[in-house]
Amino acid sequence: MLSWAMTFLIIALVAALFGFGGIAAASAGIAQILFVVFLALFAVSLLVALVQRRPPPPVA
Repeated sequence: MLSWAMTFLIIALVAALFGFGGIAAASAGIAQILFVVFLALFAVSLLVALVQRRPPPPVA
């Protein structure tokens, strides 16, 4: 997911460099949305991992 966000960010930067404002704005918007989705999924997976963490086995 993060790689897709970076890809669209690079597309936006290249399009802005060549003067394609509409494509640059659309690609930047998509990159922002993908980054927010990535952060949300990362936070959810982090919380699930913390909740499911088991205590260490007893030492005999």
